[in-house]
Amino acid sequence: MPRGVMCLDEPFAALDALTRADMQAWLLRLWEEERRSVLFVTHSIEEALTLSDRIYVLSKAPATVLREIRVPFERPRRADVWKEPAFVALKEEVLALLERGGAGDGV
Repeated sequence: MPRGVMCLDEPFAALDALTRADMQAWLLRLWEEERRSVLFVTHSIEEALTLSDRIYVLSKAPATVLREIRVPFERPRRADVWKEPAFVALKEEVLALLERGGAGDGV
């Protein structure tokens, strides 16, 4: 039976840091159980890298895709993946892309 796509537009943006981390872990567990596609909009580079397999970096309006980035971290993701040098390097790459491309509307 086909599963629908979950569309989430900054669902954790207004949460405190601990609750946000708990909700991110919940979403990763849900994905592991259901393997449903998720379209997740966030302004947080760290959140995008933690939760995603692919990131589309957008330009300012009218939005165009500046780059598609495949996230190389294995699943299930470790809670401390953000400490890995590869994570930090990819975060810096996305940030540089945003700065050069003038994006500000989302990752």
